[in-house]
Amino acid sequence: MRKPKQLSREDQEKLDSLTRNLEKELEHFIGYPCNTLFDYSALYHFLKLPLNNIGDPFVPTNYHINTHEFEREVIEIFKKLTNAPKKTTWGYVTNGGTEGNLYGIFLAREMFPDCMVYYSEDSHYSVNKILRCLHVRNIMIRSNPDGTMNLDDLRETIKIHRDVPPVIFANIGSTMKGACDDLLGIQKILKDLAIKRHYIHADAALSGMILPFVDKSPAWDFDAGIDSVSISGHKMVGSPLPCGVVLAKKEYVDRIACGVEYVGTLDTTIMGSRNGLTPLFLWYAFRTIGLEGFHEIIQSCMNVAAYAETKLNALNRHAWKHPNSLTVVFDRPSPTLVSKWQLASKGSISHLIAMPHVTCENIDELAEDLAGEKQDTRKNRNYPSTVRRSL
Repeated sequence: MRKPKQLSREDQEKLDSLTRNLEKELEHFIGYPCNTLFDYSALYHFLKLPLNNIGDPFVPTNYHINTHEFEREVIEIFKKLTNAPKKTTWGYVTNGGTEGNLYGIFLAREMFPDCMVYYSEDSHYSVNKILRCLHVRNIMIRSNPDGTMNLDDLRETIKIHRDVPPVIFANIGSTMKGACDDLLGIQKILKDLAIKRHYIHADAALSGMILPFVDKSPAWDFDAGIDSVSISGHKMVGSPLPCGVVLAKKEYVDRIACGVEYVGTLDTTIMGSRNGLTPLFLWYAFRTIGLEGFHEIIQSCMNVAAYAETKLNALNRHAWKHPNSLTVVFDRPSPTLVSKWQLASKGSISHLIAMPHVTCENIDELAEDLAGEKQDTRKNRNYPSTVRRSL
């Protein structure tokens, strides 16, 4: 086999320049939920291997160069974090939260082909795309000003369509406002309307690694009656590659499973070939940091989020956050600052997310920048002050 040649000086400089630019951008990376504090150098030697976790991680495959054993251990950890019944819950490591959401709605559609999916205005932008791909009937439900699903609208809409099974897409930490939909309230609606056939999927991309470590979390997991959940791995855990985990009731997964002779295993996942590195990253993080370590990390992040809320309100930026959320919403600053700090923004609001790498020093620097720009003193129209005070 011919030995690859070395890069030219020009090509090497191009890579070096990219490294410098990306490391520079990390200095002001506070608007998106990706943890940058990780070190997987102990796993670098696995980059030499064509790892592929094709197929069901709980079933043997003829492709032996995989990390299924480690993937299964990761799944067991997430079962514990979500209070999932060990023997009747199944899962796998995905490419990210969107794949997990696609999987949950896919299972629901296969269970109830005539279903109607209900999701709120504040759901992730990919949900509408998923529904189009799966050709599922759907209705968007109004959101409350704080980002939660409006249950009055949900109740009245379901009443109109009581002849078809409802599939509820619940946000457990919405994208812009960190809002958790009221699962107990949703369950009450289904009970009041005597609807027995239904499915609830939880999008817990970020909060799925926050709520297990707080003292007073809302009802959000399998104990609250969900049928499936999607949690991101590259967000709170941290990973150089996007990844996540999806968990679902095994009885629903069994309905879609089919054998594939080509690889000698069951086809139960969305993707065929799957990343074999990301399960190692997640496994290594849980082994080296531990659940107690993540508990400490979450508490530290909560402190920074509270500090940011106070600091921004001192500048009259109308900052607020939900309890048990790291997402701090505030008045949208100038395009220059939105770009500098990489602040996710929508309409009149922006947010920062107090991920593990975000420090009080970062918040102080942001506050200095905000104090130095011309401020729009109008109140945040997307969030009434009366509701903000109640939070």
